[in-house]
Amino acid sequence: MTHVFKTIWSPVGELTLVADANGLAAILWENDRPGRVRLGPLTEAPDHPLLVETERQLGEYFAGDRRRFDVPLSFAGTAFQKSVWAALLAIPFGETRSYGEVAVQIGKPGASRAVGAANGRNPISIIAPCHRVIGSTGKLTGFAGGMEAKQYLLELER
Repeated sequence: MTHVFKTIWSPVGELTLVADANGLAAILWENDRPGRVRLGPLTEAPDHPLLVETERQLGEYFAGDRRRFDVPLSFAGTAFQKSVWAALLAIPFGETRSYGEVAVQIGKPGASRAVGAANGRNPISIIAPCHRVIGSTGKLTGFAGGMEAKQYLLELER
């Protein structure tokens, strides 16, 4: 599948927006772990309408003017991963959930570690708000964009 990309600046660092024919496929972090999101070859397309619209909506989000995104999403992963990512989309703005709560939500109450692994592979960070998932004690846990970015996003939404 062909993927196009556009790199933008944000308050949490440089982000690479990636789209395919079906929608937004990824938001990659400046120092993203290689292979965290498998996409194949990318072609730069700074004027691609979906990428331009995603950039606009992210700008509104970072300005505090947007709580929900409405760009088409194109998740590529296993059925389990997709169920976790769908659960992320259901976490309300300004709220958090534990990995265990997400596991219960998807009908797999004993799968909190697997939820954590799927959360770590979420290809569409920020829009599919994996930053809203925290440890059961309320402690912030791993995040592809780094702990400072996770803290920033949670504070932005408070």
